[in-house]
Amino acid sequence: MARPPNPRTLPPALLLLMLVSLRLRADPLPTEGRLMNNCIQARRKCQVDPICSAAYHHLNSCTSSVSTPLPAQELLVPEECREAAQHLRNSSLMSCTCHRRMKNQVACLEVYWTVHLARSLGDFELDVSPYEDAVTRKPWKMDLSKLNMLKPDSDLCLKFAMLCTLNDKCDRLRKAYGEACSGSRCQRPTCLRQLRAFFEKASEPHSQGLLLCPCAPADQGCGQRRRNTIAPSCALPSGAPNCLELRRICISDPLCRSRLVDFQTHCHPLDILGTCATEHSRCLRAYMGLIGTAMTPNFVSNVNTSVALSCTCRGSGNLQDECEQLEESFSHNPCLMEAIAAKMRFHSQLFSQDWEDSTFPVMERQNKNPALRPQPWVSSLFFCTLPLILFLSLW
Repeated sequence: MARPPNPRTLPPALLLLMLVSLRLRADPLPTEGRLMNNCIQARRKCQVDPICSAAYHHLNSCTSSVSTPLPAQELLVPEECREAAQHLRNSSLMSCTCHRRMKNQVACLEVYWTVHLARSLGDFELDVSPYEDAVTRKPWKMDLSKLNMLKPDSDLCLKFAMLCTLNDKCDRLRKAYGEACSGSRCQRPTCLRQLRAFFEKASEPHSQGLLLCPCAPADQGCGQRRRNTIAPSCALPSGAPNCLELRRICISDPLCRSRLVDFQTHCHPLDILGTCATEHSRCLRAYMGLIGTAMTPNFVSNVNTSVALSCTCRGSGNLQDECEQLEESFSHNPCLMEAIAAKMRFHSQLFSQDWEDSTFPVMERQNKNPALRPQPWVSSLFFCTLPLILFLSLW
């Protein structure tokens, strides 16, 4: 009796191709990879190589002796520091980055700014943001069932505050900075540290909802709640220091310097219409990253959405233009203004629709650049050719 023929085994390459096709169908949206070359990992790799390790330690001693220049100043570097920097040119340290929510973030940033001296030698180079953050695409599930305890005409800032209270993590972090920044217990360094913890660890929808809640123009109570979100009486300096002095203090701290450079990178306006150098979502993330640092911005009044630093340009002397440029990068930044306005419009839409369920997911489009969107014809072409490949492999 003849044995039935064994089914033909599919080639491994074809099996891999089919798995890839299933992956593309399940997740058509392109996502950014995780941070692969953070500066702490790059430093560990460098320490294995004696030449790289010696050059890094020498450059680290150089950064402590070479003062950080302001944008209008020239960087003066001793010759031996230049030689140490030259040895790091081919190291993975030169392309390392950090993540805003990573552990040992400050240590990572210290490594970044140590090797930044090697990057900036030669031709003048603007500071580049040390952060490489993934764009989150997870929907935000909100539970609105308990909001009916509020009055129907309650302002949106009150509703977003309630949503934070209903979330254990958001509520815990908010209470922590509320206690640290209260009038009787106010110690500004502690207050700023707890503010940073809130905006780093609370989910972006909750933190952005609290800070960027829309208010009616005549509703000063709502505007006051929004303006008091960061506890300005404790978080902001009591006087109005010079903006250039504020920047000098910021640049001397690796964390504040990183947040400022990140803001300058992602909130750089390309035109007066509010077009940003990158996405609006990245600009808002960079703006909120400054809260809790020496450069903490805030809304200037209860009746509009204008923001500014808590500083002045009086007494700037021949650096008056430079000071005003820094101040206006917050107060007259069309990219930042449009990013804030777009987020507030989105928040208004959340409560303007008649939702059937009390709990619903909300997904906001993160990327409006058509070049970065998934092209439908790519997947269609792939799935048309897959059966043909399968047929030929079994022929």
